[in-house]
Amino acid sequence: MRRGLLIFLLINFLILFLLINRVSTLLSLLFENAAADAIHRAELPLPNSTLVEQLPQIIPRIIHQTYKNDAIPEVWVDAQQSCIELHPDYEYILWTDEKSRDFIAAEYPWFLETFDGYEYPIQRADSIRYFVLAHYGGIYIDLDDGCNRRLDPLLTYPAWVRRTVPTGISNDAMGSVPQHPFLLRVIKLLQQYDHRWLLPYITVMYSTGPLFLSVIWKEYMQDDPSEMNRVRILMQDEYKKHSWSFFTHHTGNSWHGKDAQFIFWMGQHWMFITFCGFLLAVAVSFCLFWIYSRIMLLGAQYRYRYTKVPSVISHFRLSPSPSRRAGRMIPTLLRSVSFEGDETSKTLHELGRHDV
Repeated sequence: MRRGLLIFLLINFLILFLLINRVSTLLSLLFENAAADAIHRAELPLPNSTLVEQLPQIIPRIIHQTYKNDAIPEVWVDAQQSCIELHPDYEYILWTDEKSRDFIAAEYPWFLETFDGYEYPIQRADSIRYFVLAHYGGIYIDLDDGCNRRLDPLLTYPAWVRRTVPTGISNDAMGSVPQHPFLLRVIKLLQQYDHRWLLPYITVMYSTGPLFLSVIWKEYMQDDPSEMNRVRILMQDEYKKHSWSFFTHHTGNSWHGKDAQFIFWMGQHWMFITFCGFLLAVAVSFCLFWIYSRIMLLGAQYRYRYTKVPSVISHFRLSPSPSRRAGRMIPTLLRSVSFEGDETSKTLHELGRHDV
């Protein structure tokens, strides 16, 4: 039983190790605060400061946004206009569904089948922003994000994304120079992450959305990129809610379904869910051990029941008469016994054979 228990524990440990290794990047995101690559407030000139014009700007002055067509909903018009009015010298591009597909077909035909095959429109809206930033460079802004100040200071970084809560990065506001290594890695791995999961929200988040982008970003940082290839992080205070923040946020999340409410509930009660998950894991382990113990016990009973009968007993059962059984038993039992010290030493087996 001790050997069986050891084997069972080793198997469970191996399964646990493989599972943890599979989600190691996701787990590491829980402890990532992005402090090493944060854009600190001290680096940023105040709004309307003359220092803005002295900073070298390497990201092109382009603002990219996406929507299914040109008829932008009224709820987002003010947010859009705030960015356009603050940046009259920027090129503005609205990527509609038709325009996005034409761009992929012309510039990245290897991705067109995946692009058309996405189950949810938001997946195409997610993926196109990565491609246009990698191709043209510039700044991408969701339609529900308005501009609170000019974005010129953010043009000085080769690439930047914003920090999100509770962990990771988001894809609703980001900027890049053309052909930045991070964006090239993102578009390269989109096909590899094209999977359908149980819930639509998880499918979108982990195939093209912020969770996908966060995983690629975390793996990208492990390669220790050079200063020009770094991805800088716009922290929450610099993102919104303050006078010096770059953006304002309006009502959005139009693609969220009922499953998103369940995911948000899980996020609010993660301690309770973790405790329940621990209890479930213990229960499953106990059941597996019980099943394993039963299998081992049945195997032992089977081996005991069908063990070969010793040869001595076979002689008794198969011999036709008691006299013949006795005659055969004597040499068998005394086969290894011999007399020592006699010049003509003979084994009792030999003596018995002569007597017969």
